[in-house]
Order: sequence, then C-alpha cells, then structure tokens
Amino acid sequence: MNEKLQLYKTNISEYWKKQSGLQKATIIGLPLLLIFIITLTVFLTTKTNLVPMYSNLSPQETGQIKATLDARGIQSEIVDNGSTIKVPEEVVESLMVELAAEGIPDSGNIDYSFFGQNASFGMTDNEFNMLKLESTQTELANLIKGIDGINDAKVMISMPSDGIFVKDSQTEASASIVLNTKTGYKFDQQQIKSLYHLVSKSIPNLPTDNIVITNQNFEYFDLENEENLSLIGNVASQLGVKREIERDIQRQVQQMLGTMMGPDKVVVSVTTDIDFTQENRQENLVTPVNPENMEGIEISVERITETFTGEGAQAGGVVGTGETDVPTYNANGQSGNGDYERIEERVNRDVNRITKDIVEAPYKIRDLGIQVMVEAPDPKNPASMPQERVDDIERILSTIVGTSINQDANNELTQEDIQDKIVVSVQEFNGKETIAPETQVINTIPLLVYIIGGLLLVGLIILLFLLIRKKKNKEIEEEEILQPEPIFFDQTIPDINDEKESDAEARRKQLEKLAKDKPEDFAKLLRSWLADE
Repeated sequence: MNEKLQLYKTNISEYWKKQSGLQKATIIGLPLLLIFIITLTVFLTTKTNLVPMYSNLSPQETGQIKATLDARGIQSEIVDNGSTIKVPEEVVESLMVELAAEGIPDSGNIDYSFFGQNASFGMTDNEFNMLKLESTQTELANLIKGIDGINDAKVMISMPSDGIFVKDSQTEASASIVLNTKTGYKFDQQQIKSLYHLVSKSIPNLPTDNIVITNQNFEYFDLENEENLSLIGNVASQLGVKREIERDIQRQVQQMLGTMMGPDKVVVSVTTDIDFTQENRQENLVTPVNPENMEGIEISVERITETFTGEGAQAGGVVGTGETDVPTYNANGQSGNGDYERIEERVNRDVNRITKDIVEAPYKIRDLGIQVMVEAPDPKNPASMPQERVDDIERILSTIVGTSINQDANNELTQEDIQDKIVVSVQEFNGKETIAPETQVINTIPLLVYIIGGLLLVGLIILLFLLIRKKKNKEIEEEEILQPEPIFFDQTIPDINDEKESDAEARRKQLEKLAKDKPEDFAKLLRSWLADE
C-alpha cells in the first residue's frame, strides 16, 4: 500500500514539474474559482430577501411593530430613518393580515369609532367636545393622506366657542395643516383648490380664508382668489414668459459657445427687460393717391364753356361818365360789337381712406444683457485665450442682442449701445461641480454581471476539460505501469560446445542483464510482479 502511495506521489511530482507556469496557475486558480462560484451561489440562494411591509410610520408605530415581530422571532429591518420596516418577502402578506387583526400598528389617535366603543353617560360636555375635535382632526388627516402625492398630514382645528346669548355673533373656525409630500411632487392650482374646499366643507363655518396649508419644507400652498386670479395669472404668466425668453437665449448662446470652447468652458447669464404693455387702437388715415403732387383720384369732372358774339346791339344804361357811370359804356344812340366767353370746370377728387385696427404684440424685449464667462485653454494663464477668439464671441453676442431687442424709428441701437450690453470675461473656473457617475454605475451593472457570468462559465468549462484530460492521462499511465514491458531474451544460438544451462539459471542471467542495462524497465517489472502478488 505504501508503495502505491509512493508511486502516485512520484507520478504527481513528475507531472507537476512538466507543467508550465501558466498551466500551474490554471490548475490552482480554476478550483479556487469553482469554490468561489459555489460559495457565491449558495450565499445568494440562501439569503433572505427583505421587502417593505409598512412605510411612512411614526417612531411609535415602528417600535410597536418591531417589538411584535421580535416576540414572534421574525427577522426584520428598520430603514428610512425609522419610517419603514422590512420583513421576509414570503411572510409579508400574512403578517399584514395578522397584525391588522390585532390592531397593529396603533397610532393612538382617536377617530369616530371611539364613540361607539367608549360611549358612556358620565362624559361631560367638555370631554365630549374635546374627543369630537380630536376625532375630526384624525379623520380629516386620514382623508388628506389618501390624496396622491401626500405621505402624511397633521391637522390642527380651532373651533369657535358658542356664545351664551342668541344675539352673540357666530365666529368662524380656523385650520392649520402640515403636509408631508413626496419628494419632487408638484401640485397644480386645481389640486390646491380642491384641497382647500375639502377642508372647508369638512368643518362647519370654516371659510377658505381661515385655512393655512404648508408642507414639511415650510412651503405654503396658497389659494388664488377669483378676484385677483386674473391679476396673479397675468403676473405669473409674465414672469414665466420672461424666464422662458432668458432661458431660450441662454441655451442658444451656451450651445453655440460650448461647441466652440467646450461645454465646461463657458458660463452664460442672460437678463432681459420685457415690456408687457398691450395696446389696441384704431387708426383712420386719409392719404393722397398720388403722393408726389398730393392729389387724389378724379371721381367726376364737369366742364362748362360759354361763348357769345354780337353786333349793333342797343346799348342800355345811364348816359354819362359820372361816379355812377360805367367807363367805355356806349352812350345813347351809339352801337358796337361784343364778344363773351366763359369756361368753368368742376372736378371731384377722392383720397385714400384707410382704417386700421391695431393690436400690439403681447410683449417686447425692451432691453437685453448677456454676460459670458469663458475659461482659457490654460486655466492658470488667462492670457492664453487669443484676443481673436474673444472678439468672435463679442460679435456673436452683438448679433443676438441686435436682433432680439425691439427697435423702431424712436429707438435705434448703435454699435456702442450694443457693446454696452455685452460682457465677456476670461477667468479660471474654481467652482466646477463634479457629478458622480451614479447613473453610469447603475446602467453598467447588468453588463458587468453578464461579463462575470460568462467568464465563470468559460472557466468552469476549462476546469472540467482539464480534469477529464488529467484523469485520462492518469489512467493511461496506470495501464502502462500495470502492463509489464515485454522482455526480449537473448536469441543468440549457444555454442554447441557450451554446457546447457537450466531455465532458472538462464532467467536469472537475463534479469541481471536487464537490471544492468535497463534499470527503469527492471523496476517496472518488479512493481508489476509485486502488484500481481
């Protein structure tokens, strides 16, 4: 038995010496890799998957649920600063049903069910009113928590006290509400209006003006009244238009200069002065048809021509040349010739009558300023920025400013005016924000898993191949060892005169010769004999 072990050890040692460094590393690494894969697989398959059972819990509710689960010996984990508790996935549904049947979690709040369970004749009016107010607050908070985007709600109601006399005027109630909203959720005005009306209709004599709603970040949710809704809407829309114009110009300049300088080499700031004055007017204009001679078009023309020729006509009138006499007038008894001609022309002309109903644009860009900061190719040396590049940037900005600002006959911008509205500064950026590539890590996790899985699979296949090959080589070597090498005895013909030797003597001599000439074959022969015995 010891000889067999020694033989195996010798074979293994010889086989190991024959292998190269890479083969030795493969032989050692593949089993270790296989062990690692098996261990990782066992760990992942036996690991307990915990899922949330309750979320948005108060510390009191979390402690109550945790104590109940520990008493039952159920594994649990508290996350999200104590507001969420996780349990094994296979028991989450059954646990929720069992804990709900036991009244867990019990927040300690009083709702309307309290009166059905604890009603008694010994309760005073003050106690009843206090419990009624507490239950109203709880029910209203539960109602608000059911709205999408709201995790939790706290309600505080101040009810007016009833007067002793009938003539006492009834005062109004007030309510303060703090909402725990979901991160990033935005409520529009219609949702806020619905929330105000929900609270107002739940409490008697509670106008919407007496309701204050805020979230956990002290951001108020104001209700826009109908009276100033149009005014607030106009202001909000004007501010929105102003921000949109500034954002659009800034994005345009940032994209253009970022392509030229690099996205992280340019910072752009845009400020605008928008004129939201709207004007509706009607213009009735009268203009000549022909502006050169300021004449209109002829509509109708009337021409009258009268002529008269007479001889020996009897003159009339008073004879004399006094103060009342007509000079050159024929005296009595005298005759003469007379000619008469009258030309009269009446032309009716008309002009252009233009009626314009003008509605001005909803806004005009009255002023525009663009501030640009660029980083030089060598941040430590601002002088490394060529002046030609700065001039190119200023020309680009001048074109944008000149085409964006509203200009008319009364407001024409000169090149100096445009240059005053542009600032280009070359500085080193010391406050660059480095964004951690979280999204890239998340996105590359599946690909990394596939690569690792493929490498492990290839390594497993190589390991199996080497083990099979090693086993076959080992079987071949064992067969070679077990099969004795044929011994070729000396076939020379002995001399006739030599004395005949016995078979044992001849075999002994052959063995001695074999041991002398081929000791390795002799050793193999001995091992085979020993194995047969």
